[in-house]
Amino acid sequence: MADKVLIYSRFPKTMMARFAERFELLDTGGKPAGEVFPAEEIGAIRAVLTAGGTPLGAEAMDLFPKLGAIVCYGTGYDGVDLKAAAARNIAVGHSPGANAASVADIAMTLMLATTRRILVADQYVRSGDWAASKQSPMMRPQSGMPGRRIGVYGMGEIGRKIATRCAAFESEIGYFSRTRYDLPYQYFPSLEALADWSSVLMIAVRAGAETQHAVNADILKRLGADGYVVNISRGSVIDEKALVAALTDKAIAGAGLDVFEKEPHAPDALTELPNVVFAPHIGGHTLDSHVAMQGCVLANLSAFFEGKPLPYEVEKG
Repeated sequence: MADKVLIYSRFPKTMMARFAERFELLDTGGKPAGEVFPAEEIGAIRAVLTAGGTPLGAEAMDLFPKLGAIVCYGTGYDGVDLKAAAARNIAVGHSPGANAASVADIAMTLMLATTRRILVADQYVRSGDWAASKQSPMMRPQSGMPGRRIGVYGMGEIGRKIATRCAAFESEIGYFSRTRYDLPYQYFPSLEALADWSSVLMIAVRAGAETQHAVNADILKRLGADGYVVNISRGSVIDEKALVAALTDKAIAGAGLDVFEKEPHAPDALTELPNVVFAPHIGGHTLDSHVAMQGCVLANLSAFFEGKPLPYEVEKG
């Protein structure tokens, strides 16, 4: 008999196909488990598969008295209450670094599209304004990448890949992170200092209480009128109201966003602005990333049901 795994978040069925070959999946479709499955079945659940950003706290954990493992699909695990899991001896696993290259690629895409105003340029051609030789202030020459100061906030796997890619564009790289690493990039002692130095601030830090609205009105002001911000981390890291104000008041030049505070809803005040480029949280949404993330999930679940430690376990809070 196959081991049972409760699918706690809502996932496309195609993303669950590999897991269904090995485990019996109880898919909630993103609904409360009690509305979908009988109490006796929920009471027997030992492992849960969830999206890292989906809230999963103490009260939810207590619905599953035999729960021993929470496995997150992807790198993030900010929705899981790690202290509550530790108190209940529940192991929490994720997929560290599995999508780092893909997320770094979307960061570069957003940065280039924003700083070179690709969406505006695309519309300039499509509208016929270019053919008609119509002048557009948005088509003024912009700074190129050589010599541009790229500040990376968070120097984990994704941050390092962003830095490597930016270095290949002949940009200067600086960073602020909880840990100072032996890297060929300039280290700054605070986010404020990094923002003062940067012309583009790349947000690649992990979401959590300590990073909630870390990029606020003050940080954005420090970037300056020619500065840009790119967020491929979590929407919670930026104060969206402050971002709207900074963009509207031209306190910064533009933004590239793959994540938002309340997904899948981007604020109208942001979507109306021409100097912002959006993506629908697709940083890690590539075929190779999904294969890698699924591999981590399978390894974590298989180890758990075999009574072994999770190979990709999150440190408990």
